[in-house]
Amino acid sequence: MTGINGAKYTLMPNSPDADLEAIQEAAKKIVEDFGGTNKEYSIEPVAFGLKSITVFFFYPDDKQTDHLEEEFSKIENVQSTQLADMRKIA
Repeated sequence: MTGINGAKYTLMPNSPDADLEAIQEAAKKIVEDFGGTNKEYSIEPVAFGLKSITVFFFYPDDKQTDHLEEEFSKIENVQSTQLADMRKIA
């Protein structure tokens, strides 16, 4: 039986005018294609009208997440992506 891990990524748009809903939908597709479960997405204020998107999901131990940061960075209007937290859940 494999364990369960949780990962949280922060996606920063390149502008306060970026379409956050489109970024969030693209992130959802990446997580679903990866096989993430118990997915949560939120939009958080940063500063000066800029908001970030937080992506949180569970995944099994036998999956590698190394490529996800690069995949999130390829989303249109995403300036940067950061792995904010990763931990063993069960």
